[in-house]
Amino acid sequence: MMKKRKQKKNENPELSLTPMIDVVFQLLIFFIVAMRVEDLLGRVDVSRPAPDTTPPEKDVDLLQITVYNADKLKGHGIALNKRKLSFETLERHFQRLSSMDSGVSVIIKCTSDSKHSTLVKVLDLCAKYELKNISVFSM
Repeated sequence: MMKKRKQKKNENPELSLTPMIDVVFQLLIFFIVAMRVEDLLGRVDVSRPAPDTTPPEKDVDLLQITVYNADKLKGHGIALNKRKLSFETLERHFQRLSSMDSGVSVIIKCTSDSKHSTLVKVLDLCAKYELKNISVFSM
């Protein structure tokens, strides 16, 4: 006669995930090592236009304005193309430039200890004389 097994009713079967994770990582490593990297962009045929040989219509004017802390150095806190000057002189330069060409590029460099009010005054002058190509960055 056979004995019947007693089954535990509350027993949940467990599935060990450790071997599956090991196999997945081994497959991942295999595919990474066995993969051939091909330069697909090197094979693409692209017809590029010929370079433009006509000279530019005008030279690009560039003003470099540096805003620094006037308390540490003598001056008004601004320099135009590395030459210290006052706001009145800067305003005369802007007035002259706006009458000739308002497409001048203006780069304003601010030192880390410069005053914000000085930068705002320079930006106000740029707006007053309609200079629109302005870049501001800190050093």
